[in-house]
Amino acid sequence: MANYTAADIKQLREQTGAGMLDVKKALDEADGDLAKAVEILRVKGQKGVAKRESRTTSNGLVAAHTEAGLGVLLELDCETDFVAKGDKFLALAVDVLAQAVASKAATPEELLASSLADGRTVQQLIDEGNAAIGEKIVVAKLARIEATHVASYLHRTSPDLPPQVGVLVGTDGIHDVARDIALHIAALPPKYLSRDDVPAEVIEAEKRVFEAKAKEEGKPEQAIARIVEGQVNGFYKENVLLEQKYAKDQSTTVEKVLAEAGVSVHAFARFRVGA
Repeated sequence: MANYTAADIKQLREQTGAGMLDVKKALDEADGDLAKAVEILRVKGQKGVAKRESRTTSNGLVAAHTEAGLGVLLELDCETDFVAKGDKFLALAVDVLAQAVASKAATPEELLASSLADGRTVQQLIDEGNAAIGEKIVVAKLARIEATHVASYLHRTSPDLPPQVGVLVGTDGIHDVARDIALHIAALPPKYLSRDDVPAEVIEAEKRVFEAKAKEEGKPEQAIARIVEGQVNGFYKENVLLEQKYAKDQSTTVEKVLAEAGVSVHAFARFRVGA
């Protein structure tokens, strides 16, 4: 029998996050050598990661970091809500978010390729998390906003889960309204900041749909252009942040609220886990 103690088992479990049975098997195979046992568990863990690649990640969390002129928003996904609220997954999210800030990564791919202080890449950190936790873990989305002021808002859809919705709003001035706009975006998610940000092909596609629908409904030919124009304006009001009715006061718009505060929105980002 391999020479190891209960203290060795405890140390190895804490170091790797592996289960009791896996730890004992690794110590047996390594003849009690802790360093070799760690290596064995890592190899077995990596094999498990490959098997998990096809699994669906529909749970997880959204985390945010803001400081002077900078905001970073991260969505880290996993398979089950049980793991999403677990200490190991939450700790992993803290480490990944910190690296996202430090690395100045703008995309999940850049973040995964970046190196930590100990030489590991974030991808390796994620793979180790996969192995320790036993679920597929994915850096699903990443946003970085630099502006004079960046406000954030995180929303819990369930009290026993970490935030599932996160918003960043960058403005050209410091004002409390930035956080109010972040709450608005969480509640009434826009797709674009202004009309200028809506791709022309999107509007052309909407026009074709509205025109075909009007014809199908038998609307007079001479009225179709006016109907389509009205429908397009409705599309803007629903999908463009500045033209949306303000969530806290439906009698006004986001654009008017910002104008009254004397600030303008530079950029925004909104993530919802699994969306």
